[in-house]
Amino acid sequence: MRAISLGLRLALLGLVCITLALGVAFVGLSSLFNSHVERRAEAELTVHFDQLLGGLTVAGAGVTAGAPLSDPRFQRVYGGLYWQIDTADGQSRSRSLWDGVLETGKGTGPSFTRISGPQGEDLLARSQQIALPAALGGGAARVVVAMDAASIDAAGQEFIRDMLPYLLVLELVLIAAGVAQIYLGLRPLQALRTRVGHLRRGKAARMGAGWPSEVQPLAAEVDALLDQHEQEVRLAQHRASDLAHGLKTPLQALLGEAARLDASGQGQAARSINDLVARMRRQVDFELMRTRAQRGTSDLRKVAQGVLSVLARVPEAETLVLENTIPADLTVALPPEELAELLGAITENAVRHAAAEVLLQAKAVGDQIAITICDDGPGLPDDQRERLLSRGARLDESGEGSGLGLAIAQSIIARRGGRLDLSNRPGGGLSVRLTLPIRQSR
Repeated sequence: MRAISLGLRLALLGLVCITLALGVAFVGLSSLFNSHVERRAEAELTVHFDQLLGGLTVAGAGVTAGAPLSDPRFQRVYGGLYWQIDTADGQSRSRSLWDGVLETGKGTGPSFTRISGPQGEDLLARSQQIALPAALGGGAARVVVAMDAASIDAAGQEFIRDMLPYLLVLELVLIAAGVAQIYLGLRPLQALRTRVGHLRRGKAARMGAGWPSEVQPLAAEVDALLDQHEQEVRLAQHRASDLAHGLKTPLQALLGEAARLDASGQGQAARSINDLVARMRRQVDFELMRTRAQRGTSDLRKVAQGVLSVLARVPEAETLVLENTIPADLTVALPPEELAELLGAITENAVRHAAAEVLLQAKAVGDQIAITICDDGPGLPDDQRERLLSRGARLDESGEGSGLGLAIAQSIIARRGGRLDLSNRPGGGLSVRLTLPIRQSR
């Protein structure tokens, strides 16, 4: 499915429906008004027709209107109102027809039709065949009274011109109402998005109830997925804990073997085994730490100072300045042990490559804390940044160390919803930027 905004879809659909509805209303109202005007015209023609019948008189061999009809248009040539009487003995017509003749039709009952006028114009005509009384000579006569239909059509056009602005205003009002309806209707989705963000940042534990009936099933599915995920995480933690504890006995046995080698004069082999065991123990301790309760907060400056105090004792730090400029009021959403592991992994690498100083800085950025660990060492070639973050990769392959430090740090950062960035300092050296949440994440 194409990623089109739901609000835009609803807006376009609403616009189409509003336009179609107003179009139907326009056609219907126009037709209704035209029908109403035509009925009024037919009523007027009926009045003239009755006046004409009431004043019939004998004139020569035929019949005609005994007196002029009340509307002066019958007396004005091509005045727009016409009458005509056809009998077997002859024809009589209004002065307004002049030398023109009207179509009389063939039906016997009253009918209203459109016919052509004396100048070819469109006329609305009422025609009917009547039986003449004996006083008028008897027999049958067809009587036609007609009026110019231009006034009827003009009234319809004027109505359309008057109606269009109101329809336009109505469309704008309906569009505004539709926009408001879409906004209010989609607010639960915005609230859903906000709650999911709170879940990700640890501000909420579950989606909960109280959602509209259309959204509640989705919220329930998300909560069920979170429950399942937490259960799987707990099982994985138990398996990792069992594995880490299971490795401790073989490691202890290796230390015993190293002691026997040392006692037998094989000191180099013993030191190699001890170094290997130390690395493996660090990884085991890290995995055990991950399986314990992992929620809590830490005083960032205090933990960082503890890390620097430990690293100050290593040989590489004897000639270095280790400076901690982190403010005292910053709290990070990591347990102290995990934060120390994170800072230790990065700072240890900085101490190993620094020439004269290692600097720790931090500042709050919104709901996150940005920690920067800088050194003045050789820096990092651009083509080695991604490789350095891979598990076990090292910048200096000839030096000591397992290469797990940065990869472990990246693992902690990813699990806590943070970010790790590497960049070279303008004056030389490497800058590692850690972005961590202030609040708890799940």
